[in-house]
Amino acid sequence: MSEFLLRPFRWADVPAITTIYKHYVEETAITFDTEVPGEAAMAEKFAGLVKLGHPLIVAESAGEAVGYAYASFYRPRAAYRFTCEDSIYLHPDAKGRGIGKAMLTELLVQSRAFGFKQMIAVITAETANSVAIHEKFGFRHVGRYEAVGYKFDRWHDIVHLQLAL
Repeated sequence: MSEFLLRPFRWADVPAITTIYKHYVEETAITFDTEVPGEAAMAEKFAGLVKLGHPLIVAESAGEAVGYAYASFYRPRAAYRFTCEDSIYLHPDAKGRGIGKAMLTELLVQSRAFGFKQMIAVITAETANSVAIHEKFGFRHVGRYEAVGYKFDRWHDIVHLQLAL
């Protein structure tokens, strides 16, 4: 089952998105959230993205949401309004099928169309696959913060990668 399509977010995606994100909260240091947000919190977050008109993509396979990606303000202050941060999450069973690459490709297209001029990727340093895919798209390393996130009883570094859109 390698076929998938990318489509806009729908409100009916909230349960699947919440389940996908739950995996990353409970099993990885990809996100520094330590408590799984419920569907209401995820719906509120996505309502904010929808209201702003920010890029928000869902990957669907066999009628099910298997991944999602979005780009939103890097920081909330007005001077950052042309700089976005990307986020991409895949259901664990959907990895290795080219979905992440397709979502990042489309996210870049939509981010440019929205008017973003810079995209920042904030990645847990040990997440080599996330770093590698961003590098393949031309992102360059612009910074590393050491021991800034404490999860699973240890400290984690993050790296910042940047791409001019």
